[in-house]
Amino acid sequence: MSQSKLIMQKRAERLKQMSQELGFTACGVAKADFLAEEAPKLENWLRQNYHGKMAYMERYFDIRLDPRKLVEGAKSVICLMYNYFPKKDLSSVHGFKISKYAYGEDYHFVLKDKMKELVTKMQIEFGNFQARIFTDSAPIMERPWAQRAGLGWQGKNSLLLSKQKGSFFFLAEIVTDLEIQPDPPFQADHCGECTRCIDACPTQAIVKPYVVDANKCISYLTIELKEEIDKQFHGKMENWIFGCDICQDVCPWNRFATPHCEPRFEPNEEFEKMTKQDWMEITEEVFQRIFKKSAVKRTKISGLRRNMQANQ
Repeated sequence: MSQSKLIMQKRAERLKQMSQELGFTACGVAKADFLAEEAPKLENWLRQNYHGKMAYMERYFDIRLDPRKLVEGAKSVICLMYNYFPKKDLSSVHGFKISKYAYGEDYHFVLKDKMKELVTKMQIEFGNFQARIFTDSAPIMERPWAQRAGLGWQGKNSLLLSKQKGSFFFLAEIVTDLEIQPDPPFQADHCGECTRCIDACPTQAIVKPYVVDANKCISYLTIELKEEIDKQFHGKMENWIFGCDICQDVCPWNRFATPHCEPRFEPNEEFEKMTKQDWMEITEEVFQRIFKKSAVKRTKISGLRRNMQANQ
């Protein structure tokens, strides 16, 4: 093995050790390159208007497909997974339901803090290099990159699935000009003949295996959509008022999901004790107090009220 290959391999080994020490569920590396296979899929998805009112999805088409346009001279895409599966499923407690990923502090802050620490440790060990960190915060196609980095496959609900971990995890990326030994891409599809996610979706958002129409997705309707929710979905959202976990809850691979160990993802006591009546009567003051650092703030109290109304 050449000296440069040996260095790249040692970097990959140490990177994975450091990421594990910081609490990341998994870490994989892909060579920074053009996502040729994804280009026609993305183009067709946009042409079908499956992105709904998310106009930002139409922008930066070329950047979405090539991380070298995000970081000059990029050589590697480091893909990270971070578990958020809770100890207690609050959807069975509350009259209204909030997606598990939003029980605690906003993941953007938590993961960025972790990644900044990881990059600092890497620079101490590997020397100076250029890097940018991303967690659902830039035009980068997280799931295709995670698959390329060997972390799992994209399921029929379009989410990344892992045989060992299920799908209740966040994805994050570090794009860098540092050369690191890439992992073999994940080639297999372990969904098989299963259609549980498709069958369980009450709004039929999974229009065909691996393709989701955001216009019908409860997560999109309750978070991304800023207008009134179309009457056709009223009464079909099964009490979800921020996000939706249905397609994940029914996925057989999530029987392997284990509770996270991140204190910042723990729900506060007041949120845990909310009843349906409490939700209906929530004030701006209570909303700001409970969701001070939460992703739920994205929808504002007006959005929550709209979402509750659509569930009546």
